[in-house]
Amino acid sequence: MSGIYIHIPFCKQACFYCNFHFSTSLRLKNEMITAICNEIKSREDYLQDKYLTSIYFGGGSPSLLDESDLDKIFITLSRHFSWDSQTEITLEANPDDIDTKKLSIFKKWGINRLSIGVQSFFDIDLKWMNRAHDAMDATKCIQLSQDSGFENITIDLIYGSPTTTTEMWQKNILRTLNFKIPHISSYCLTVEEKTALHYQVKTKATPAPNPELATEQFNILIDTLTLHGFDHYEISNFGLPGQHAIHNTNYWKGVSYLGIGPSAHSFNGTSRSWNIANNKKYIDSILLDTLPHETEILSVSSRYNEYIMTGLRTMWGVNDQKIQNFGVEYLTYFMSLIQHEIQKGM
Repeated sequence: MSGIYIHIPFCKQACFYCNFHFSTSLRLKNEMITAICNEIKSREDYLQDKYLTSIYFGGGSPSLLDESDLDKIFITLSRHFSWDSQTEITLEANPDDIDTKKLSIFKKWGINRLSIGVQSFFDIDLKWMNRAHDAMDATKCIQLSQDSGFENITIDLIYGSPTTTTEMWQKNILRTLNFKIPHISSYCLTVEEKTALHYQVKTKATPAPNPELATEQFNILIDTLTLHGFDHYEISNFGLPGQHAIHNTNYWKGVSYLGIGPSAHSFNGTSRSWNIANNKKYIDSILLDTLPHETEILSVSSRYNEYIMTGLRTMWGVNDQKIQNFGVEYLTYFMSLIQHEIQKGM
């Protein structure tokens, strides 16, 4: 069981809060697609299992890709890996990129899950975030996707924004439920360094997010979605039974995955590697048959810490047998830390 993540590092414009690697210039798009295909070829042996349970196009804005781009990537993938109709193939999409033609292109290659970056159904929020779409685009995009036969849809929502009142947040959740969306990823607005939002908060051009408001809105999210049958299966993720994200869940469960593209990370159980977060240097290195990446060999302690950190983010928690696999001393250490909480009835 393994997965592939493909990073598409292009966006129409920069959202104020985003700290992912991307460029708003499409000048290198063709060269980037070629480099991504070459990296797929050169790293086919990274995963022991060539059968893929998930393929994930992230970014950036993968919905900017045209038909020829996807043709090249999928043809290359099919020559080095295998998958079937049960494989979850996710593509992150911005509402303003979606139309009937684009959706038909996605379906051509078996993309069966859309992750739509709605963020909010209110224009005041979207304008403040510097999103490229408006509330009408968000609504139209969801309706078009569903009418085109996409049932496995997840949308992103952001809470804690200074423009989002609690009443607006409640309406965002109810609007999502009315669309019968089966999965929701919801994130607290966070001020990340080297972003436009960080600069604006630092210069007091915009207020810093209010943690009390964010907590209130997070609790409303949990209460409302669980009441409507959603599993709160990871801190930021809610899905109806049978609709949990396969790709992301495998991250939290320690399943091996290969990351392709600039800034993409890979994990094979014993080491983690990450590609350079620079489009030009990534392309130039791939052309020279050199992979521009760094690798960290994970010690037993690091793997134990990652298992605890990711496991406790999920509703499945951690398992004492799996902890013992790191060594009996790790289970003894873990149990000593939680005894006090158990005694308190937690």
